[in-house]
Amino acid sequence: MNENTTAFECRRCGHCCLGEGGIVLTVKDQQRLAGHLGLELAAFLEAHTTTRGSKVHLGVRTDGLCVFFDEGCGIHPARPDICRAWPYFRGNLIDDSSWELALEYCTGINPNVPHQEFVRQGLAALREQGVGVTGDPEAPSALKLDGIEKP
Repeated sequence: MNENTTAFECRRCGHCCLGEGGIVLTVKDQQRLAGHLGLELAAFLEAHTTTRGSKVHLGVRTDGLCVFFDEGCGIHPARPDICRAWPYFRGNLIDDSSWELALEYCTGINPNVPHQEFVRQGLAALREQGVGVTGDPEAPSALKLDGIEKP
């Protein structure tokens, strides 16, 4: 697809990599990242995460960026599912107002692609990445696809 028809193309700006405690890691994410980094799970958790309550969060640097951001994602092939899904979060798929806010936030989202096409490409991208779930009440809200129909 060319620039005019592609709904999203990452610009590696790091805007979505900024923010304290935003990335909650699933067990699958933790195992994938530890393996990618060549670390035992316990060593990965100790070095790169924090735990709040029962949730494990990816660490952030003092400047607020993800510990793995360095002119782009330093763990891109093994990045967490929530990162794989961006910007195709549930809210952006079901609500064009949320999508419009995301357009202002993320320069990688193509403003020339209508919301319906964004949804179509988003659902295909989520399937390709193997993220997005249905019927799992424990899944992160942003990844729940229950009730989202292909336009």
